[in-house]
Amino acid sequence: MAGIQEPLDLQPWLGRSVQAHQRWMDLFGPFQAHPSTLVSQEELSAAFDRLQQRLTDNYPFGHPRYLGQMLKPPHPVAILGYLSAMLINPNNHALDGGPATAAMEKEVIARLAGLFRLPQHLGHLTSSGTIANLEALWVARECNPGTAIAFSADAHYTHRRMCQVLAVEPIPISVDAQGCLDLDDLERALQAGGIGTVVATLGTTGLGALDPLPGIVERAHAYGARVHVDAAYGGFFALIADDSRDGVASGPFNGLGTADSIVVDPHKHGLQPYGCGAVLFADPQVGAYYLHDSPYTYFSSDELHLGEISLECSRAGAAAAALWLTLEVIGLDADGLGRILRGCRAAALDFTTLLEQSGLLAPFQEPALDIVTYYPRRSRMSEIDGASQHLFRSAASLPADQQVHLATYAVSNQAMSLRHPEIECDVASARILRSTVMKPESAQVIDSVVALLHDLLDDADPAAPGITWAG
Repeated sequence: MAGIQEPLDLQPWLGRSVQAHQRWMDLFGPFQAHPSTLVSQEELSAAFDRLQQRLTDNYPFGHPRYLGQMLKPPHPVAILGYLSAMLINPNNHALDGGPATAAMEKEVIARLAGLFRLPQHLGHLTSSGTIANLEALWVARECNPGTAIAFSADAHYTHRRMCQVLAVEPIPISVDAQGCLDLDDLERALQAGGIGTVVATLGTTGLGALDPLPGIVERAHAYGARVHVDAAYGGFFALIADDSRDGVASGPFNGLGTADSIVVDPHKHGLQPYGCGAVLFADPQVGAYYLHDSPYTYFSSDELHLGEISLECSRAGAAAAALWLTLEVIGLDADGLGRILRGCRAAALDFTTLLEQSGLLAPFQEPALDIVTYYPRRSRMSEIDGASQHLFRSAASLPADQQVHLATYAVSNQAMSLRHPEIECDVASARILRSTVMKPESAQVIDSVVALLHDLLDDADPAAPGITWAG
């Protein structure tokens, strides 16, 4: 973090990247582009302008008032790293497809293993967290064939889907009043037998809940089951898992070093472009399950080719370069990426404090990470559903310089009763509001966002056209 720090202007750096690429290519001698690859500058200009116009049909994911889905803009450093490598377009499947970026991938995976305190590891980057989870569960099936996979009822929906893909029985485990896997229910399921793997989620996509990992490891390993940690969303919060006010609870992260496999998504809180997931295994011997015959691929080196330990074949080496450059510049430590996460966490807590003080809005539960869930103060779930949908639509329909982008989250009447028994459960489920505070800059707008939501609720009329009220 030494030197002058200021916002990064990508334009001159991208120019330097193109120039460096051209100098390197010049070493191999000149050649003429084939006529079939040439394009008309006029046609390109017109199409490029159309592209820029069409790209405006998006939400402002990088703006502090975008508090909707888990869409975090990549850091300019990551963009620079990605585009620099993309000019070469390496494929990290084999070393002959991308020797430089394959080396970078091994380096960043080693740094992630250090973050998660794995004494040894085998791992690689993937195109997404979904594929990373699929690989981990596939290895789990191979380690414990014929057994079921258990996960919390609030785990990501793809775990059940991956069980279908792998022809493995899924066992949902109930959650407690904070949306965390219930250890007593897990114990009962393990006692019944037949479970070979338990998935612990650190950062559920709905509530951002943290499953009690140490307790899960203790119980699962006692019954001979593996533990897979889906830390796609919350894994990087291990950097600030110190129980401080702007940190997060350390307890759930304490078991990371004893897990059998871990998944994390650098394209979430690692500041990377899509797609960049990662899977790590504690036992390198599981690499034996990946063995396959590819006589035309692995010929340039006797070193480990990443395709030999991956279900995917072609993977963008640019993703590894982007993550490598980001960690080199920002740092995978408390003073680097950890500072950014603390900013997000502090903003989420300030948001929650304002909701607690509000007479019109109320927090659904205390955030464990940076996902804030809340609802308009109403006496019935049906009324909460209608008012939440009104806020979601109205806040996004304002002029561009005032818009606030939120998300909704469907909660069951059981989940509502556990947290807020005073609310009448007149419907089976209702939408509440959900905000992912993934940008530390959002701290600058939280006050105005809550004030705006208050104004929109004050102006709301259940009989007004365009507002659909469930009650």
